[in-house]
Amino acid sequence: MNDFRRTILWVIFGFSLVLLWDQWQLHNGRQATFFPTPTPRAAVTQPEAAPTTPAGSTAAVLQAQQVFTGSDRIAKPDASAAPVRERVTVSTDVLRLTFDTEGGSLVRSELLRHHDQKDPKVQVVLFEESKHRVYLSQTGLIAGTGGASYPTHKTTMKLATSERELKDGVDELLLKFESPEVGGVKLVKTYTLHRGSYVLGVRHEVQNVGGAPVAPQLYLQLLRDGNKLPGESAFYSTFTGPAVYTEAKKYQKVEFSDIEKGKAEFEKQSPNGYVAMVQHYFASAWLLADGVQREIFARKVDTNLYAVGMITPLETVAPGASRSVDARLFVGPQEEKKMEAVATGLELVKDYGWLTILAKPLYWLLDQLYSLLHNWGWAIVALVLLLKIAFYWLNAKAYASMAKMKAITPRITELRERLKDKPQQMQQEMMRVYREEKVNPMGGCLPIMIQIPVFIALYWVLLSSVEMRNAPWVLWIQDLSTEDPYYILPLLMTVTTMLQTALNPQPPDPVQAKLMWFMPLIFSVMFFFFPSGLVLYWLTNNILSIAQQWIINTRMGVPPQFNLPKFK
Repeated sequence: MNDFRRTILWVIFGFSLVLLWDQWQLHNGRQATFFPTPTPRAAVTQPEAAPTTPAGSTAAVLQAQQVFTGSDRIAKPDASAAPVRERVTVSTDVLRLTFDTEGGSLVRSELLRHHDQKDPKVQVVLFEESKHRVYLSQTGLIAGTGGASYPTHKTTMKLATSERELKDGVDELLLKFESPEVGGVKLVKTYTLHRGSYVLGVRHEVQNVGGAPVAPQLYLQLLRDGNKLPGESAFYSTFTGPAVYTEAKKYQKVEFSDIEKGKAEFEKQSPNGYVAMVQHYFASAWLLADGVQREIFARKVDTNLYAVGMITPLETVAPGASRSVDARLFVGPQEEKKMEAVATGLELVKDYGWLTILAKPLYWLLDQLYSLLHNWGWAIVALVLLLKIAFYWLNAKAYASMAKMKAITPRITELRERLKDKPQQMQQEMMRVYREEKVNPMGGCLPIMIQIPVFIALYWVLLSSVEMRNAPWVLWIQDLSTEDPYYILPLLMTVTTMLQTALNPQPPDPVQAKLMWFMPLIFSVMFFFFPSGLVLYWLTNNILSIAQQWIINTRMGVPPQFNLPKFK
């Protein structure tokens, strides 16, 4: 009767943990894991102006707020000479980009080598401007001092080039936008697209066509709504939002909720680094050359609309003269090796969290295995095998300790039954048996605990690697980043988890014995909704663990035996 009551209490305790976890997810702005409810999509409004930064910025940046709010001090060109607003689409071998002549802004980007996971004919879209999504790249000029107005991302420009496609045998495609004169200044934006590259060169040439010197500042910003990605899993979450990198403070993620509350913390001034918008598998980033001083900002623009960017001052431009600032815009997948080659720290947008120090070498090893095997699924299997070999002796000690515990379990059970009314004497007798048999009850746990950070790091490597997207393994597994369509791998993983549990020594306490079966079952259910690459990694680990445990038990003279639960 007491065992039954304790079992009921454990069930209530477990259910309470589920409810607490759901409330914690909701508290942190995420969808509930076990009892999700539809989240209404917030309205998205169009941006109206140039950037501002938080309180405490320079006077010039405060003037940018007037540009943003539509200040009537913005110079208006002659309507008869105003360029016509249009959308311009250009393409390379890896990108199809759409620009708006209003500001020469990038308003749509299709990644031609990455397709939708549900429809292979549809390419992944990163930048977009529609009723469902706002995600844009914008640049323009603001005044350094005084009340002048200059060309911003709201100024309609003229397209000055005609090429729309990167032709065979050509490695570069130029796209040039020229603004009308605003405040005595013309702005010429020149985008340079390269074959096989997700990095755009962006030159901003400031021409002083007025009669007085000017000292504008250039802003570069990424604008995005705060909506979650469609199809985001309820069982695991990845970061979506702005990020800032500087040499001084390294990689800094900025939550939309912190921007909303005015609590966003990041480096505000720096002569190096980048700003980025990050989501699962893909990212965009503005990069300036090292040594160029920049002011970094992250702010709320409108309802459910946020911006992250940089402002850099230009030297004074004399009448009739011009000055240029070169920047780069990254728009593409989080391919670690390619991002490392683009800029220092850019690969950190592929976020492994606090286990980066372990995850990066694991990814390197996984990539080397792929170069040999040419299949990401088999590379995962090979990597787990190598880790098992590396931890062989550590696991051997754990399984040897478990085998000893299994051998003395009948004696411990007999003691518990005989001395159940004398708990103090029972504990003393149990400790005596442990000393005589030289068994440490925790000896099987410590070696396994040491390995947990490595396997968590590998979990994040597999979850974060864009290489898993649309990567086939064998037969029915055609995408390692999505769920197994027939749930074969999760079922096999559940079976192997139960077998592994059955091989372990059964706790003398019947309630603990039952919990040892409930927890693996609950854990296995989650894997039905995990990417098949993650399930493959865990299944391989289970099979190798069972094989090693079986061999060690046999060598120690403890016949492998499956301890099945007794639910009464």
